[in-house]
Amino acid sequence: MVNDMNDRHDDDMDDDTGFDADPGDDFDTGLLEEELRQAAAVLDPLPPALLQIAVDAYALHDLDARVAELTFDSLVDAIPVRGATDVPRMLTFNAGEVTLDVEVTAEGLMGQVLPPQSARIEVLGGPQSATTPLTADDMGRFTADTPPSGPFALRLHTGGDVVVTEWMRA
Repeated sequence: MVNDMNDRHDDDMDDDTGFDADPGDDFDTGLLEEELRQAAAVLDPLPPALLQIAVDAYALHDLDARVAELTFDSLVDAIPVRGATDVPRMLTFNAGEVTLDVEVTAEGLMGQVLPPQSARIEVLGGPQSATTPLTADDMGRFTADTPPSGPFALRLHTGGDVVVTEWMRA
């Protein structure tokens, strides 16, 4: 009896994959995709904080801003010093003729805009990192008493220019 059932089952299968060879031409992948989206929304919804971060990141997008390229990162480019612990992270960003040198330590952030000029610097991060903008003096120097936590970027406003750095991990 079991052999009869196996024989009938084998007759229904057209190949050795275990699936019917003709699944049907009327299968709608768009409908399946929509049903999967709805199931994911119910079973594993997007956290509101993550959605807010995504919206904020898009809102921070500035079409006129120039993106400053990371040209030096001490974690990658520097030669380690034996016995040195808790060394600051040095970052250099370039955008045209504007250079931004930044030092990130456990105590905070400090840097300089080159060529020296006054500027307003925003430290961009997640929703918990709402900080007041930093002000660079006439020599282009600025400091922050709080180090960035998690991913961060800097937005520099100089005169009519806006420069945004790449996103980095603290």
